Amino acid sequence: MNISSGFQKLKSGFQTQFWIANFMELFERLAYYGQATILSIFLRDHLKFNEIQAGQLSSIFGGLIYLLPIFAGALIDKFGYRKAFSFAFFVLAIGYFLIGSTGMQLFSGFYSNFDLYWILIVILVFTAIGGSFIKPSVLGTIALTSNSELKSLGYAIYYWLVNTGAAIGPLIAYLVRDAVGIEFVYLVSAISCALMFLNTLIFFKEPPAKVAEKREDIVTVIKNLLLVLKNFRFMIFLLIFSLYWIVFWQFFIVIPFYVSDYISPDAPIEIIISIGAWTIILFQIPINRLTKKISTQKAIQIGFLFGALGWLMMYFVLPLTDSVFFSLIRESNIILSFALSIPIIMGGIFIFSIGEQTQAPRYYEYIADLAPKGQAALFQGFAFLPIAIAWGFGGAFGGWIYTIFAKNMNRPDLIFLVIFGIGLLATVLMFLYDRFMRRSLPAERS
Repeated sequence: MNISSGFQKLKSGFQTQFWIANFMELFERLAYYGQATILSIFLRDHLKFNEIQAGQLSSIFGGLIYLLPIFAGALIDKFGYRKAFSFAFFVLAIGYFLIGSTGMQLFSGFYSNFDLYWILIVILVFTAIGGSFIKPSVLGTIALTSNSELKSLGYAIYYWLVNTGAAIGPLIAYLVRDAVGIEFVYLVSAISCALMFLNTLIFFKEPPAKVAEKREDIVTVIKNLLLVLKNFRFMIFLLIFSLYWIVFWQFFIVIPFYVSDYISPDAPIEIIISIGAWTIILFQIPINRLTKKISTQKAIQIGFLFGALGWLMMYFVLPLTDSVFFSLIRESNIILSFALSIPIIMGGIFIFSIGEQTQAPRYYEYIADLAPKGQAALFQGFAFLPIAIAWGFGGAFGGWIYTIFAKNMNRPDLIFLVIFGIGLLATVLMFLYDRFMRRSLPAERS
């Protein structure tokens, strides 16, 4: 196949709305990960909450933004993707601005009259409601605007663009934090979402397949939702998967605290965390090719194991490097100096990310294959249930273990061992699930 015919096949395999939806997802992820990488530090160091409170607030926001798609998916199937995108970006733009405003000097007089913890809960819940409509809309649009032959590639493109946003967002966040202040990172996220709101109004049209299909009434949608929840074996699969995501989210809770307290508060936390996204951008396609013949369940097990090993490496190596600094000296002036532990953390994130990109695209494809006709957004909402559970517990859990082992015991290395243990448990449980329960699940489609 020559380049011209390949391009034509690609062009005919995806409708215009496929590319518009993915473009909007890129900017939404840029906004989300830009603020997510600094949220725990913003809450602790800028707004003066303790680690447990910061973890609790992170849990509320992250948990809801991934739990609510289950219900948002039902509404999207009823009202359509264009309205969902418009609502989501409008609310996100306002919500991100309000989060940042709690740390801005301009609004300090207003917020001083209230309990900031509860004010933030209200703002975070509001923002999460908007954000919950994004992923079911994007993934549902992909399902409807990709032909069957290129659908797997469509999800790979989506996943690649998600991580492009997750890589660029933290870089912008670091530049903004360094130049004008951490609170203004949220202003950048708000502007990004506001632009996508305008983009939806101007360019996005309802996918033809969605317009043509007969939409079910909301009562039927709720019945379908309850029917899916009763699928015991499928729910067990999702609960095991949530252990993996608890491990993942500690990069956004434990690592920022650790870097700020044990390396330097001025260290580029955003860039350190973004190494995972850059790894996926660079290696997603080769790994997708190398693992395409591996079954979905085996790919998930391999991904889980790599995720655990990344934290195990940090447990063994970080204590040896915390006090070691590398300096580049020219003419008696130090022009570059950083803790040797920074590349060790980045190495652990790199290993985790190799595992993530082994299993994640296959997981989305598997969930999409299970979706009955007309319920794509509904089932895609369930794909994020493990992430919701993990965020719902993981933020508070991360703040709790950091307080115990780092603050009270001064043994931050034990935190990495605990997180490794959770990752190993998830791997073993997924192996047992594959061995004893897989036959009871709906057959995978080729």
